[in-house]
Amino acid sequence: MNFPNEVTVVEVGPRDGLQNESKHVETADKIRMIEALGKTGLKRIEVTSFVSPKWIPQLADGLDVINGLHLPDDVRMLALVPNLKGLESAQKGHLKEVAFFLSATESHSKKNINKSVDEAVTTLKEVATVAKSAGLKLRCYVSVVFVCPYEGKVAPAQVAKVVSQLLAIGVDEISLGDTIGAATPLDVKNVVSLLSKEVGVNNLALHFHDTRGTALANVLAGLDLGVSTFDSSIGGLGGCPYAPGAAGNLATEDLVYMLNGMGIKTGIDLEKLVDAGELVQNLLGKKLPGRYLQAALAARSKV
Repeated sequence: MNFPNEVTVVEVGPRDGLQNESKHVETADKIRMIEALGKTGLKRIEVTSFVSPKWIPQLADGLDVINGLHLPDDVRMLALVPNLKGLESAQKGHLKEVAFFLSATESHSKKNINKSVDEAVTTLKEVATVAKSAGLKLRCYVSVVFVCPYEGKVAPAQVAKVVSQLLAIGVDEISLGDTIGAATPLDVKNVVSLLSKEVGVNNLALHFHDTRGTALANVLAGLDLGVSTFDSSIGGLGGCPYAPGAAGNLATEDLVYMLNGMGIKTGIDLEKLVDAGELVQNLLGKKLPGRYLQAALAARSKV
């Protein structure tokens, strides 16, 4: 196995995690959460989104959060923007990186945003043009890359087509999402192997949900194929939108624990991650599903 020596972890809990939570979190508490994450050694944190508050009321205070944050200089914030209006709002926060999203299948795209994949790419091209002219880095989350709740298994060739379109409009990084947490390591191998031949892996990240307990196994498959950027969420914060009550995002502490044990550098302090996870649990008033977090907190309680 030819694993990378170093991995970049993109923390998505403040956005992808909180948007799936029913409990309202005050702006000041979101700032406390993100600043705690900023002390761990994480270098990229997705802090909010500028999607319409009508659709995601949990993140309606995005600009206030960004403007209230005090993070180390080497921490890069990013935010999700769906369109030009969202981009305009994000630019008020002086971000250096923005992200948008796209579906890998026609059915999911129609259900999610009522557009075909090609229509969605056209919209993103407009956003990308403006963002690039402003000197912003661009990330795109591609949903249902491996399994679609409407179409089942997704053909790797379909994913490759979407990725090629995104690279053509200037996207810097593409995060391949296992949106319903149904992928297995073989699925990861099939998709990433094809993409590595067609576009390489330097522009790719992997975003796994742990709905069926396969997230870390899928990370291992991605590492073996040369991927070195992975998304995760503090404590496994966030659910699966297609499986209410199921575990959602891969927990950041679980990911870092495994990488540390493999001798792969992340630059992240695991104990400070546990501190951040404990804070988030207190803010939400519930236990998070992250396995390492719960084991570490149990051990602390015995000291």
